[in-house]
Amino acid sequence: MSDSPRWLSATEMRAWRGLLRMHDVLVHRTGRSLQSEFGLSGTDYTVLAELTRVPDGRLRMVELARTLGWEKSRLSHHVARMAKRGLVEREECTDDRRGAYVAVTWEGREAITAAAPRHVEDVRALFLDHLTPGQITLLAEMTDLVLEKLRTDD
Repeated sequence: MSDSPRWLSATEMRAWRGLLRMHDVLVHRTGRSLQSEFGLSGTDYTVLAELTRVPDGRLRMVELARTLGWEKSRLSHHVARMAKRGLVEREECTDDRRGAYVAVTWEGREAITAAAPRHVEDVRALFLDHLTPGQITLLAEMTDLVLEKLRTDD
């Protein structure tokens, strides 16, 4: 690393700060309707979405933490709160005593099934409807590129 930092240009700063602010606003606004209408936090929805994407509705805790980009302790605490509400359950791993699975329950499936149509409406109205198809494609390519680079750096 060189002695002097590579300071951001005005455009780079605008892009970086805009990305962070847009993320915060979108998460807040989509989370608000999930909470008020369905009793789910945005993080509840994120966990349930990942679990319902896999055929048997369960993932190893370490795999889910990696997918979400969360620390294992954060996931463990959040899963415990969701389990108290009946949305997920924690299962011991019979192959590896140190490992555990988190599985979506019937109640969790019901909750995400009810909330998903509203969430998709919010994503469209708050985000996608403001972009052209080309911009959406470019953004998808950009996020794939950056996320892949970050994965290989870990």
